[in-house]
Amino acid sequence: MKIYSTIALSALVLGSIFSCTETQKTENQESTDQVSSAQNEQPLNVILMIGDGMGIAQVSTAFYFNDTISNFEQFNSIGFTKTSSSSHTITDSAAGATAMATGQQTYNRAIGVDKDSVSVPTILEELDAKGYQTGLISLTSITHATPASFYAHVKDRDQHEDIAMDLTKGKVDFFAGGGWEYFTQREDGKNLITQLEESGYQIDTLGLNPYNAEKKNGYLLAKTSMPSVIDGRDSYLQDATTMALNYFDSKEDPFFLMVEGSFIDWGGHEKNDQMMIQETIDFDKTIGVVMDYMKKNPNTLLVVTADHETGGAAVGKYYDVDPKTAKKTEDPTKVQVYFITDQHTGELIPIFAKGKGEELFGGIYQNTQVYSKLKQALGMIR
Repeated sequence: MKIYSTIALSALVLGSIFSCTETQKTENQESTDQVSSAQNEQPLNVILMIGDGMGIAQVSTAFYFNDTISNFEQFNSIGFTKTSSSSHTITDSAAGATAMATGQQTYNRAIGVDKDSVSVPTILEELDAKGYQTGLISLTSITHATPASFYAHVKDRDQHEDIAMDLTKGKVDFFAGGGWEYFTQREDGKNLITQLEESGYQIDTLGLNPYNAEKKNGYLLAKTSMPSVIDGRDSYLQDATTMALNYFDSKEDPFFLMVEGSFIDWGGHEKNDQMMIQETIDFDKTIGVVMDYMKKNPNTLLVVTADHETGGAAVGKYYDVDPKTAKKTEDPTKVQVYFITDQHTGELIPIFAKGKGEELFGGIYQNTQVYSKLKQALGMIR
């Protein structure tokens, strides 16, 4: 506050003029600061991409077998996560996804519950309560372990019908995947698609047809899971992701979106190198879709990681084998994928981040911290 001198009238007049000028400057500065603060406090969009079963070797295939430069090269903030569950040194997808979704280390096969089978809130549910739009995209059934861990709460991952029932609670604004049988061919005789439509969803079981911006939207496009790339799947993962982003942009609210590249894992389980490679490349293309979106929408955080590695995959030397003599000759221009198992492994899992808050994701830490780091980026914890 201005202190006026009473020594002389001239000092009073000059002081008054100076005070008015300073007050105007202060008001202008406060207005500028308020605008700047409002811009800085704009809610952050979050996109979490999970390449199921994707370890270092799987990521490496996107460099060796891709026709274009891998989108993984665009990341500067990179870390590793430890993935052991509360019950097993080697985790499964349910415990791995639940750890990232809830911040709780839980037992294998658990969906959205802690090690005592008590339901715990997921980051999707917490953001839904704060007015965020929410979305899930998968190649498997939408009731499968990874997507289910963000909205459902059951003791065992195989409780698909119970998981489907949890989806009817309406906390997911946009979802796309397979699994319509768990909604329509149920033991209890209920038709959950009808129930979803009555609660305000537009549900499509035929294809990625135009969404209804005035409703929540769900796409259940296979009885169980979508086909793999080598079995004829087209650009579904990129198209569904683009559709979700467009849907969210049709509204003003921020969003949380989880996108799963499900079949990288299945390639490892089958020891099918071509399946694993093509699924990783497809996932890489989808990362590119998200990065293009971020160029126009910089108030977005992208985190890419996995729940575990599958297959003990390695990228090594390629050998031509003579069919008559079985003699092996190295081809120095090629590489080949090798597997040591058809199960999950205990590898540390790479995690990549880009956008506001990306610096939080460097280092080596338990997978439960993915949840806390996302919340820190969102300003929900300090």
